[in-house]
Amino acid sequence: MTSSTIPTSAAAPSEQATERPTLLSIRNVAKAFGRNVVLRNISLEIAEGEFLTILGESGSGKTTLLRIIAGFESATSGELWMGAERLGNQPPYRRRVNTVFQHYALFPHLTVEQNVAYGLRVAKRPEAEINQRVAESLDKVKMTAHAKTKPSKISGGQQQRVALARALVNRPRMLLLDEPLSALDANLRRQMQVELKSLQREVGIAFVFVTHDQEEAMVMSDRIALLRSGELEQVATPREIYSRPVTAYVAQFIGHTNLLEGSAQGGVVRCGTLSWPASLPDGPVLFSLRPEHVRVGGTAVSGAVRARGRVLHQAFHGATELIRVQCAGGLVLVVRTASGSALQNEVELEFSASDAVLVRESPERI
Repeated sequence: MTSSTIPTSAAAPSEQATERPTLLSIRNVAKAFGRNVVLRNISLEIAEGEFLTILGESGSGKTTLLRIIAGFESATSGELWMGAERLGNQPPYRRRVNTVFQHYALFPHLTVEQNVAYGLRVAKRPEAEINQRVAESLDKVKMTAHAKTKPSKISGGQQQRVALARALVNRPRMLLLDEPLSALDANLRRQMQVELKSLQREVGIAFVFVTHDQEEAMVMSDRIALLRSGELEQVATPREIYSRPVTAYVAQFIGHTNLLEGSAQGGVVRCGTLSWPASLPDGPVLFSLRPEHVRVGGTAVSGAVRARGRVLHQAFHGATELIRVQCAGGLVLVVRTASGSALQNEVELEFSASDAVLVRESPERI
């Protein structure tokens, strides 16, 4: 469920990425297919010009939510408002929303520019307007040189740009993207992440991006809405959702973490053989401790929580390594260190109590 190193996001650590006005308001939206409940009372506000990622594992309901926004599915209950207009049962073509799907569905017998122009021609826009808007859209995605080319003659990344141009030519207020990078190889995918975010900033409209890839979400988003079994687990900026997860599920889904289970009593937290002072009510507690916050070797930092353990395993991750260390009482801590660090079989570990983030349990959902 987790991947390796999480890139640092440039987003500011606040729940609202900006103070921009709300473009789309999703209010208590639920969706069921027969007895199968897919979405449960989703409430979410998307701002003008925001890049919001709906993140979740397979079956979490993220694509269903996107299809409801687009108008391809109807909500079982709840409301969607775009500004002062309730979308209700409006069909997709009446919404100022366009969708880019995982499979780009370009017409193979049409050229790039003919594919981009298709929707405008169906709408019977004037020829001069069509030519101008198609030229502008192709220029935005840097595909002007391929205007006369058929889709079979261009690469997967270029086909994705054509699909984006075809959506942008309609001048939507919001662009929906359903895992559009999943068919690309790893290097091209990373390149397109940067290009897609750059394009979004240039055109200035809201992007709602669906993915199961947490690294992709961290790199591109202003905010991330993490879905789990049809419910929103947390909505926050990438930096906040990584640094301040609210549940154990969030902490484990976004990157690597150590979950420390214990109890608080008399102003002291005890997690196995570890203990530190904390102003918490007495009772069971659960903390998330990121591997990069655990240091190898004593540094005599005042108030640090210390442990000694035996190295079980080292995993190479490029610039860093993940080390599994078994401490007293069977506690295993995962530590991130610089690659090439010389370690003995037995190591001293320490971390600051402030880096252990209190989280809620994540009960199983049906």
